[in-house]
Amino acid sequence: MLTEWGLREDSDYQVYAALAHKRTVFYTPHVATTPKRIREDLAQVSDRAAICIEQHLIKSGEVKKPTSRLNKYIDMIIIDESERLNATALEMMRDRYDRTNIALMLIGMPGIERKFSRFPQLYSRVGFAHEYRPLAEEELVFVLRRWWRKLGQELNTEDFTDTQAVAAIARVTRGNFRLVDRLFTQMERVMKINELTTITDDVVEAARSTLVIGIT
Repeated sequence: MLTEWGLREDSDYQVYAALAHKRTVFYTPHVATTPKRIREDLAQVSDRAAICIEQHLIKSGEVKKPTSRLNKYIDMIIIDESERLNATALEMMRDRYDRTNIALMLIGMPGIERKFSRFPQLYSRVGFAHEYRPLAEEELVFVLRRWWRKLGQELNTEDFTDTQAVAAIARVTRGNFRLVDRLFTQMERVMKINELTTITDDVVEAARSTLVIGIT
């Protein structure tokens, strides 16, 4: 909705309310994107998100009329694949943070903090760096319960079929959260094509065969 920015519908107010609750912008730069393009993209998506938030606040009576200070409605900017940012782009993001005080979260591959350490002005502003490690068994089951529900089922760890499926997922993904997400996207596709209603280890294996998964 933010990228197309077409005609508004009454149902869009549900989206406005969700944006007002999160007040967060998520952005993924393209490979070799210039700092100018990043600045323009972020300005566009931030302004559009802020406009939507403001519309919700006006409708709810919290704000009486539109304002030109849209930045005040955004609390956080999340940038994925941030290793794609070059030195100029990183300095631009650092300057943006200093000027607006909008929280900034940079997500990247392990070791990205070493890249940041070469930029003292940026590094001195980093609150903390967190490495997402593979999910432990209990954490994996916690995540899988929600995926089961998304597919209209309930995970029962005492059921043999469910236990086999969980074991297959653990073996394939090794607890990698992003890989779990990719795997379930394919599992949903496999189940839909074959008109299946039960998650089994065969479904997991069929989904795994469609993915490119590293050996480490």
